[in-house]
Amino acid sequence: SLSATGDALNMVILPVDFQKDIHRQAVWRLMNVYATDPMGGGQFLPDAQQHRLLTQLADWQATRHALILLAWQGEHAVGLLNAFEGFSTFAAQPLLNIHDLVVHPDARGQGVGRQLLQAAEAIARERGYCKITLEVLSGNHTAQALYQQQGYAAYVLDQAMGVAQFWQKAMSG
Repeated sequence: SLSATGDALNMVILPVDFQKDIHRQAVWRLMNVYATDPMGGGQFLPDAQQHRLLTQLADWQATRHALILLAWQGEHAVGLLNAFEGFSTFAAQPLLNIHDLVVHPDARGQGVGRQLLQAAEAIARERGYCKITLEVLSGNHTAQALYQQQGYAAYVLDQAMGVAQFWQKAMSG
């Protein structure tokens, strides 16, 4: 099922409908909540990027290569999860990578992140993904605690080789 309801909070988790202005506005607003947080870099996303971001997310979701979920409390979007399909060569199966998990500051501590993760997990199972991956900053202890409660752990193939690290190289252009 693509929706989950939280009885205690009257919360509903739904896939984003990019045809609806309220959904597009909620995604942009919550992405800026994340971007302006110290855990997201502390800066607003450029306004010029809004159309491109929303168009690309809609295209990726339409081809099932992305899962974009909003958590709603009544008419207010309080959480966002952006996840993208990847592939595990070792398992020879698709996987789901959670790229963004955002909870509005006014809704933190109310189970929004947990419900978004659980909804993503249910969909990942339905789609036959072999695992869900995500990255988390070493100083984000609140997120780490949530992820551990939901069964996530650092990626280790061999203890002697240590924990996998997430690295990047920006492509200019």
